[in-house]
Amino acid sequence: MHPKITPDHLGRGAVVYIRQSTMGQVAEHTESKRRQYALAESARSIGFASVAVIDDDLGRSGSGLVERPGFQKLVASVCSGSIGAVFCIEASRLARNGRDWHHLIDLCALVGTLVIDPDGTYDPRLVNDRLLLGLKGTMSEYELSLLRQRGLAARDSKALRGELQFILPPGYCWNEIGQIEMDPDERIGGVIRLLFDKFQEFGSARQVLLWAQDRALQLPITRRNNGSVCRIEWRPAAYHTVLMILRHPVYAGAYVFGRTTQRTRIVDGRAHKTTGHSKPMTAWNVLLRDHHPGYISWDQYEKNQKLISENAHMQRRTDRKSARGGRALLTGLVRCARCGRTMRVFYGSQSGHAHRYHCRGDDSHVGGWLCIGVGGVRVDRAVAAQIVEAVSEHAIEAAIQAVNQSEKADAKI
Repeated sequence: MHPKITPDHLGRGAVVYIRQSTMGQVAEHTESKRRQYALAESARSIGFASVAVIDDDLGRSGSGLVERPGFQKLVASVCSGSIGAVFCIEASRLARNGRDWHHLIDLCALVGTLVIDPDGTYDPRLVNDRLLLGLKGTMSEYELSLLRQRGLAARDSKALRGELQFILPPGYCWNEIGQIEMDPDERIGGVIRLLFDKFQEFGSARQVLLWAQDRALQLPITRRNNGSVCRIEWRPAAYHTVLMILRHPVYAGAYVFGRTTQRTRIVDGRAHKTTGHSKPMTAWNVLLRDHHPGYISWDQYEKNQKLISENAHMQRRTDRKSARGGRALLTGLVRCARCGRTMRVFYGSQSGHAHRYHCRGDDSHVGGWLCIGVGGVRVDRAVAAQIVEAVSEHAIEAAIQAVNQSEKADAKI
């Protein structure tokens, strides 16, 4: 028995902490899992009569960005003083970030708990052991960062060549030599072309959706099975499906990668990452035009995106908006001076009642106060007067120019 392991440690029992980062590792890297579970028998052979196994974190990353109930259970057990030793296969199993690692080591030093791995037995109360444990934790964190950096660099390099394969939207598939080609299923291709044709006809994604729903048209969507196998399912038309098809640049023959990004915020003292945040086209990681056959041209794609953006009302964008029906002169054009959103038009219930322009802000809560509300009649009259004045001045200038040209022509004669 190691001299650092005292009868007091043996009497308090031991904990074996088991972790693997992903469910894929849990299913495929069975040897690592077997070695970790074998630590329980090693602890009993040393002399620990009570050995608990914590495996709640199988399939959870140790980077500190996800909740680890098993690690929290381990910390609680150490704080109670009932644990004499913590067994792990290596430092990276306990934590891949300095915050969790050093917090655990500090607690072990306070209550006199040992940290034991196949390389040795460490007492955090000893300066040399504390230094070595600190280096192990730092190297574990650095190793994760290095592996991630290498992986991202290799991924981006392959994407720049247009060779990185990912799940394609309905209508496309990868061939045997790693190229993007149109799906040979004529039903899928026919529906995709029909949607683009109807958008050219109606000029509105919502109208395309209503047309598809009126005819009970089903649209293809891609479903992922077992992480890598994909299949096409046919579902009733939904707005997000129609919009995805109309906005995806792959249908214009472009290879794109990195259209979305992730954001990090602090939640309960921990970093919390969210993905799927769209980026502007100028910030996309990769954009290779004319990469493969497209259902529409790139010029048509840009026109479609401009039209979709102009049709989006109540957004804080600066694009001009398409007007809608009603008596109001500035429907879809007037904006709030406070928040920049497009103002809505409200008409009275009685015939001939004056209309008003209202801004409801972000509508984050029902029944909230208006951001701005103004009467529409005076505004429309003022704008109309300016238009008439501008048109009159233009007509006068045109008439003066016509007279001058006529006088010059007479003078030449």
